[in-house]
Amino acid sequence: MDLAPEELQFFTIPDILRESVSIPRRAPKAFYLITLTLIFPLSFAILAHSLFTHPILNQIEDHPSYDPVQTRHQWTRLLVFQFCYLIFLFAFSLLSTAAVVFTVASLYTSKAVSFSSTISAIPKVFKRLFITFLWVTFLMIAYNAVFVGFFVVFIIAIDTQNPFLVFISIIAIFVLFLGVHVYITALWHLASVVSVLEPVYGFAAMKKSYELLKGKTWMAGLLVFGYLTICFAIAIVFGAVVVHGGEKHGVFVRIVVGGFLVGVLVIVNLVGLLVQSVFYYVCKSHHHEGIDKSALHDHLGGYLGEYVPLKSSIQMENLDI
Repeated sequence: MDLAPEELQFFTIPDILRESVSIPRRAPKAFYLITLTLIFPLSFAILAHSLFTHPILNQIEDHPSYDPVQTRHQWTRLLVFQFCYLIFLFAFSLLSTAAVVFTVASLYTSKAVSFSSTISAIPKVFKRLFITFLWVTFLMIAYNAVFVGFFVVFIIAIDTQNPFLVFISIIAIFVLFLGVHVYITALWHLASVVSVLEPVYGFAAMKKSYELLKGKTWMAGLLVFGYLTICFAIAIVFGAVVVHGGEKHGVFVRIVVGGFLVGVLVIVNLVGLLVQSVFYYVCKSHHHEGIDKSALHDHLGGYLGEYVPLKSSIQMENLDI
């Protein structure tokens, strides 16, 4: 699809989604392998980890307090498993982001796209995404500290039966989640794309992301909120049917439903990563920032150790993705 900058500037959410789902058709083999090796393990781990933590939690509840040795053993198992799960989740999340953003950009610059070239570029892309993620982590720690603070105030307000304080704390918690949390998530996702496609990362990528979001904040918020809502709904159904539905549903039903939900989450995660890339180009167009295809081509080649002489400056004449 040929898209002029003025068309991208006025892209709506349906336009972004339609453009995103059409991208894999340009390189079906590469996206198939990315999905199979990176996005599927990530999606499976997100849902399946509760299948392992639920039995451990049940054992902790079953053991009475007078058996501290067994209780400590179960808590150790739970903490070790959760630590390994978070490392796996973190690693595959960054790897999936790096692979999809790099592949979409390669298609845009007409670079040869293959799964092997994407994998070869990931190590350098991963380093940049990791540094950006660390800065986002610091921001999330500050946000969570404020969120917990208001939650504590909410609990105290209930205990003291102070209706005014309860109302204020509920409003604050609501605003923090729907406003601040969603905005930070949008900032992080766009900063991840910036870290791959521009010669900045870390705090500089977050600052660039903040500038690009101006004028598109509501659109970014709706996209992120929609993604989080779908993921939450999938997790709720998976927990109710697969994890806690042993007595109500047979093994076959749980396997079928579990497999179906994992497949749905794989599609949601893939489309979400594609939307990140398309939304980046939409934001660039909204701010009338030209994209030099030659410079971007050389920038991507740098991840592979290539040297490509700088060609003539080409602005974002059309988006062929």
